[in-house]
Amino acid sequence: MDKLRVAVVGFGKMGMVHAGILNVLPDVELVAICEKSSLVRKFLRKALSNIAVVDDVSELSGYGLDAVYVTTPIAVHFPIVKSLYEKGIARNVFVEKTLASNFGEAEELCRLAEKHGGATMVGYLRRFCVTFMKAKALLESGALGEFSAFKAYAFSSDFYGVDADAKIKVPSVGVVRELGCHALDLAFWLFGALKVENARVEALINGSVADSAHFAVKTSDGVSGEFAVSWCVDGYHLPEVGFSVEGSKGCLCVNDDAVELKLNNGESRKWFRHDLNDTVGFWLGIPEYYRENEHFVQSLIRGVKPAPSFEAAAEVDRLIDEVSAKAMSHGQ
Repeated sequence: MDKLRVAVVGFGKMGMVHAGILNVLPDVELVAICEKSSLVRKFLRKALSNIAVVDDVSELSGYGLDAVYVTTPIAVHFPIVKSLYEKGIARNVFVEKTLASNFGEAEELCRLAEKHGGATMVGYLRRFCVTFMKAKALLESGALGEFSAFKAYAFSSDFYGVDADAKIKVPSVGVVRELGCHALDLAFWLFGALKVENARVEALINGSVADSAHFAVKTSDGVSGEFAVSWCVDGYHLPEVGFSVEGSKGCLCVNDDAVELKLNNGESRKWFRHDLNDTVGFWLGIPEYYRENEHFVQSLIRGVKPAPSFEAAAEVDRLIDEVSAKAMSHGQ
């Protein structure tokens, strides 16, 4: 079969990672890159003579694309993806997290995707981390029995120690959408539908962007959950996401590096990344990037639905909006 013809929109960090991996996947031909920066385009044209480099999404028409990756800042996901569909550039679309800037935009993108057909996926890469995959398998096997509660965190030290009056620019989307979205997606993946019960957010640095958030949720089965999200925590030089889950048979703790199961009968077991066959065909960044790209590409080839789809990812946008609404209703 012919290779899938793919383009990447946005050539920042994530665009470089995805393009690098796509370029080595045997079933993919990286055909074009769309990038606004004239300096980056100049470099790309010299370095990649066999790949088209354009500065506007509309210029991707005519390349016979099977799929497009959108790796731009979140604020422009909506207009770019909408343009891809309306101009008939591609029906199969991969978007870096989050799907959109709010749930209203995410809903419209879901409607467009359904109208035009094709496959969709959003880059919640921790679903492809071996520790979280192991945790999901344990939970689904009944190792914990009936769930009673869980706690989740998403922490980094990106802005730890920054004074409240410091003139420093933090991501305008806030910590829940930028970092906490990974914990929300994992909770949705592990426990199903969630509803936000209460929320508190804090703008610690410049007073306009949420730097810390705490919120409580309930699953459709009545399981209680708590989230703590901040990019101002000491000791997290790399962002980290983790969960602790209580069940009738014991507890399970999992983060990016390890998963541990402790049962009420005294049995316990711990697995680190290296215990879980954390290898991939091409290592760029972290192995999760390769796995999610391979999953999307193989889903297209086999004609199956990749995950998380736009529809699933829109639930994260809904939850983020609920956190903001609940915090505002309590005067935050």
